[in-house]
Amino acid sequence: MMDQTSADSAAAPAQQGRLLVVDDEPAILDTVGRFLRFLGYEVRTATTASEALSEARTFLPELILLDVMLPDGDGFEVMRRLRQDGLPFAIVFLTARDTRKDLVRGLTAGGDDYITKPFGLDEVAARIHAVLRRIRHREHDDPVLRVADLELDTATYSVQRAGIPIDLSPTEFRLLRYLMLHNGRVVSRAQLLDHVWSYDFNGDDTVVATYISYLRRKLDPLGPPLIHTQRGVGYSLRHPR
Repeated sequence: MMDQTSADSAAAPAQQGRLLVVDDEPAILDTVGRFLRFLGYEVRTATTASEALSEARTFLPELILLDVMLPDGDGFEVMRRLRQDGLPFAIVFLTARDTRKDLVRGLTAGGDDYITKPFGLDEVAARIHAVLRRIRHREHDDPVLRVADLELDTATYSVQRAGIPIDLSPTEFRLLRYLMLHNGRVVSRAQLLDHVWSYDFNGDDTVVATYISYLRRKLDPLGPPLIHTQRGVGYSLRHPR
């Protein structure tokens, strides 16, 4: 059971952010979630690995508090799949396992910090504040993705081409973001279903073609085509020749 440190004992961070808290213990989710909201963060929660992947890909948090042991997998696999997507979330692991082996595995796999249970809420606040401050000051941390004259800003959820704003639905935005993150590479319909719609590989891939068509209708009138079809494989977004 975690230490119930009073919310008043932790100083609010200088900047708030979007957080995803993943744990299969309802008491921890409720307590930590309420505490972080009290500090001014926007918080969503998940109890399973599949929920965590879905929430992360749609909510796009700055930082994920991620339990290692989940009912349908583990936090290391969740992190691996999100890193494979190219998503730049900071990840702080939560776990009752405090052996050096687990600590090393979590950090070397790409985690930003590691908190063992039981923990105090003031410790959680301090760790989050420190990690967010660190990642926000990385010189290469740019929320804007650019391909040719197309720009997508993950901080403001806005898209423009040749300086002209483009109105996208949430699904169109996630699809375009994934294509831009993999600029120049062909991504399969199965990858897009898995990472944009969070479907497994047996999903209906006609939805991919439909949304690719929606994007082309909005992007192509403003310049040369950027989204290309690789027949029998998938799609790529690349600079016009």
